[in-house]
Amino acid sequence: MMAGTKELELVEEPLFIWKTEDVYTNPTEVKMSQLILPCHANHRGELSTGQLLKWMDTTACLSAERHANCPCVTVSVDDIDFEHTLSIGQVVNFKAKVNRAFNTSLEVGIAITCEDPSSGMQWKVCNAFATFVAKGGKGHGKVQLKPMAPGTSEEQMEYSIAAERRRMRLRHLETIKDLVSSSTIQNETNSEEYQSAVPAGKTRVESIELVLPPHANHQGNTFGGQIMAWMESVAAISASRFCKGHPVLKTIDMFHFRGPSNVGDRISLKAIVNNAFKTSFEVGVCAEAYHQEVWDRKTHINSAFLTFVMLGKDGELSTLPCIKPEPGDGERRYREASARKKIRLDRKYIISCKQTEVPLSVPWDPSNQVYLSYNNISALKMLAAKQNWVLNCTQNKAKLFTLEEGQFLSFKVEMSVSVNVKQVFTLLSDMSRRHEWDSHYQKFELIQKVDEDDVIYHVIGPTHSKGSNFQDFVLLASRRVPCADGDPYLIALRSVSLPAAPPTEDLVRSEVLCAGFTLWEEEDTQTRITYYIQATPGILPYITCNITGLSADLCKIIEACHKFLEQNKDMANVAL
Repeated sequence: MMAGTKELELVEEPLFIWKTEDVYTNPTEVKMSQLILPCHANHRGELSTGQLLKWMDTTACLSAERHANCPCVTVSVDDIDFEHTLSIGQVVNFKAKVNRAFNTSLEVGIAITCEDPSSGMQWKVCNAFATFVAKGGKGHGKVQLKPMAPGTSEEQMEYSIAAERRRMRLRHLETIKDLVSSSTIQNETNSEEYQSAVPAGKTRVESIELVLPPHANHQGNTFGGQIMAWMESVAAISASRFCKGHPVLKTIDMFHFRGPSNVGDRISLKAIVNNAFKTSFEVGVCAEAYHQEVWDRKTHINSAFLTFVMLGKDGELSTLPCIKPEPGDGERRYREASARKKIRLDRKYIISCKQTEVPLSVPWDPSNQVYLSYNNISALKMLAAKQNWVLNCTQNKAKLFTLEEGQFLSFKVEMSVSVNVKQVFTLLSDMSRRHEWDSHYQKFELIQKVDEDDVIYHVIGPTHSKGSNFQDFVLLASRRVPCADGDPYLIALRSVSLPAAPPTEDLVRSEVLCAGFTLWEEEDTQTRITYYIQATPGILPYITCNITGLSADLCKIIEACHKFLEQNKDMANVAL
């Protein structure tokens, strides 16, 4: 697991404290604490990542089964980024709870921290999201799950964003295939480095495991955490052969379990280094099951991709040799590893960083479109879930709220309109007509229609800066229909950068951090509209000096929006 030189992210509130009956506890919440003993550790006295994965999967599965009231099996685990190692004598704490239940699957969030018993300090190790499917008895197949009811504002936010994470998972493999087939991945290895490259064949590892009763879960299937542990073990051997040392596991990419295995099966494990990137390298692992009666037929259980680094004596990252892929499949794996690296960096850059650490206008390209869309929608959902909004004024049944958080100032405007929610969604999604009710958006130009739900526009409007009359934006507009009953319709906007729309001298390039609409159906012909906009630090001086005028301006725009919707409520065939 990753050691590095990263500072500890301390946990302000310990995961495990006594709670009285008056304190709310999520009914699906499961906690586990384990003292790290020598039998759990590797030769360096650090907790084996395989053991950590087994404990993590156990905790998550128990949480899933609390909600489902029946056996559950692991379907997938999202990317895991290990921030710190854990040592013998320390305590590792797990907390898992169901974020959302869909029709037959559910998402479980897992928080893992490390505790030093001598000081009482706790710090974050990693977070993970796992997807489980509920299973009935023999012949009953999948089970229809009951809805999840969030009990706090934090749980409501996770519940809402879980739908977007699910959408991202479903498009993950498609994104990799599209990137591999494109010409955007370049081989950075020069001829001299290639001559001294390590042949990938020298890193190949093959092993086999017999599934015994202790390896099975309470349903008789091979425990998912056990398979993950076996895969991590052979990956570590392959990694050691490549760097001729003891590398550290940094990340595990999102992976899916493709089928079950049972007691008595033989699990064949194969690992090889796919590609190396100066200070990190990827190991691919494949797990297949052979059944005792039919050795000539195998079942693909799982494929995983693990990224390792090598640390020097000073704790800094070591420079690694290049890898020489095997012809055929080896070259394919080499290209796919480059694609996964780019996606991994994009995802971490766009999704994992704190809001203040990410530039407003992230460059858009096909490899990161899924993650930018996710970030666009999730940012709006998180803004909508915030508490402590302060009512600023009420005008013509529209309410204006403000929220100050550090360097960010956010606005929220609420109103109701006597128009069907689907018609409101369609009308407000049509950005080409926004100038009819919003004076800040005078001209729209469609740059690219990414898909049915995501469109990139070039927008021109008046500016508040001295010395220029107009400003422009490049906006990604993302829209979502409800994932389930009770969810709102969403229209989210954020700035991106695109070569097709570079800044020009005659326009002031401005940026939108987060803006958009949530639309709630109150009755068949009644919709509650909430408009959000988060002000960027660059325009805060204008806002703080003109808060009264801005409040009146926003209320005027919302009033015009109300009139626009009423006038067009019977209009048919409105396009995005």
